[in-house]
Amino acid sequence: MLEHRIIRRLFALAPLCALTACATTGSVQTSELAELKAEVRAMRETQARLEKRLERVELHASVSQARASSAPAREASATAAPGPGFTTPELTVVKLKPRNEPAPPLPTKVAVVEPAPDDMEMFISSAPEEEDSAPAADAAEQVDGAVLDAEFEQAVAALRTGNVEGGVARLLRFAEDNPRHPRADNALYFSGLGQMGLKDHATAAKSFERLIQNYPAGDAVLDGMLRLAECRLRLNQKDDARALYTRILTQFPGTAAATQAEQRLASLSH
Repeated sequence: MLEHRIIRRLFALAPLCALTACATTGSVQTSELAELKAEVRAMRETQARLEKRLERVELHASVSQARASSAPAREASATAAPGPGFTTPELTVVKLKPRNEPAPPLPTKVAVVEPAPDDMEMFISSAPEEEDSAPAADAAEQVDGAVLDAEFEQAVAALRTGNVEGGVARLLRFAEDNPRHPRADNALYFSGLGQMGLKDHATAAKSFERLIQNYPAGDAVLDGMLRLAECRLRLNQKDDARALYTRILTQFPGTAAATQAEQRLASLSH
């Protein structure tokens, strides 16, 4: 059966993936390790789904076999003539009583009847299919999240290793393609830092403005405002820089960013 061969291949591949991950841990980068882990996790999810499907097929086969073996017995019992000890049950005669008297109590107990094999087959074949859809979607989302995290880490690593232009381009593309990702605001912040390192303060200011406008509740917004004010100073826009420092003081008092903004405002007044 095709499903059995697929399961055996997955059983053979899982140990090889684990050995490969262990052998290359010391040499691969963190991003490559995350990609391998994501692939192994996806294979494990696929293996689990195939094992569940195999159990369902085996159970279906056992039900079909039991139904085939019990069918002749049912037909024989249905067509057999009554035995010599068989007697017709007597029916109880119930007489109607006047309306002013209560009606006799009737039995309300219902005998427990086992479900027919056809009904069991319906439940076995239909129910697990609906349950498999949710784990498959969750596994796909986990794999996509791991891949995106690896892309972000690789872009930041490019900045740290000297490939500033390439890192900036990858971070901007990450923020553009994944605006709802938890690290989209960090991607804009690090891209602005890279642009400042390239002495392109005008473009860096646009990146920080985009960060502040699109992610006002993000964890990088305060640092982005400080860096934007620094870009304003580099571009000889001191009034805009003062306005940004004042905004940090009034909107975020008591924070480390407010302390830095107060110090820089004091330096600008001299």
